[in-house]
Amino acid sequence: MVFHAVGLMSGTSLDGLDICFARFEKQDQWTFQTLKAETLPYSKSWEEKLRNSIHLSAEELLELNSEYGFYLGKSVKNFIEKHQIKTVDLIASHGHTVFHQPQKKFTLQIGDGRAINLENNVPVIYDFRSQDVLMGGNGAPLVPIGDELLFSEYDACLNLGGFSNISMRIPDRRIAFDIAPVNIILNKLAQKYNKIFDENGDLARTGKINEDLLSKLNSLDFYSQSHPKSLGIEWCNKNIFPLFENIENADVMATFTEHAAEQISKVFNNYQLKRVLFTGGGTYNQYLTEKLKAKTNAEIIIPEKEIIDFKEALIFAFMGVLRYNNEVNVLSSATGSSRDHSSGIIV
Repeated sequence: MVFHAVGLMSGTSLDGLDICFARFEKQDQWTFQTLKAETLPYSKSWEEKLRNSIHLSAEELLELNSEYGFYLGKSVKNFIEKHQIKTVDLIASHGHTVFHQPQKKFTLQIGDGRAINLENNVPVIYDFRSQDVLMGGNGAPLVPIGDELLFSEYDACLNLGGFSNISMRIPDRRIAFDIAPVNIILNKLAQKYNKIFDENGDLARTGKINEDLLSKLNSLDFYSQSHPKSLGIEWCNKNIFPLFENIENADVMATFTEHAAEQISKVFNNYQLKRVLFTGGGTYNQYLTEKLKAKTNAEIIIPEKEIIDFKEALIFAFMGVLRYNNEVNVLSSATGSSRDHSSGIIV
């Protein structure tokens, strides 16, 4: 069984649209090969539209859902033409998260899959999270199915994106959860220096750790909750940003990096992890990775660039393949839903 699939991922850090074209084959087990991948940076206009989408009226949000769907569709079409790709069995799109409140039984990723289908005339799978939320789950994290079936040689997989999340196998099942915000906070702070992100963590490195702020961050209720659990921008706006008032920005960046390192290393140490695969944009933050190496004995595996940058898009392509075959693509042990299930709307 062989599938050629395109995966689309737009993360909370808004650095661009990740597109990954991969080949998946199942014999005794699933294997993959990444064939083409690239990130399309958002224009200033698109970045602002997506960043402000949380404040739109229902009518404006519906309009953006369609507009962004056609944007995704055209982006894939151009990607396929540019790389002269001949065979695409399906397109799997994560969409862009606007709201994520699983405790109220809703999550919203915009980018209408029907528009993607109209632009490409290829089967499209989208809206991977809503079914899980309706089934009592967090709708996140979803990538553990890919970690389980494609990256099982590691004790754990850590993604350092807008939020840090981890997936690991404990004796008889795979668990996964969000650990702490990372780039969604650090990128916002970097904007005060007219930068999109803090390259290598150089800005944070110039600051001093504010012990009072660090204590407040570490004592937030979320960190004492048991898994499964997930975070959203609404939580950050309510619980994190108000703590930064009247503190020098570089000191906030240094302190928040220390906080993220403490929370992540605590998980490594509690579960006695030996080999952890690092992916996501935060992997390039040398200041953060230095701190993590100092706080844990786990071996940190930093893979080739295409896995660092495109693992999530790759796994959403894979989730699309599983959904297309009506196979389980969401693990209840990771999300907290009532059972494992096959999620996503097929067009």
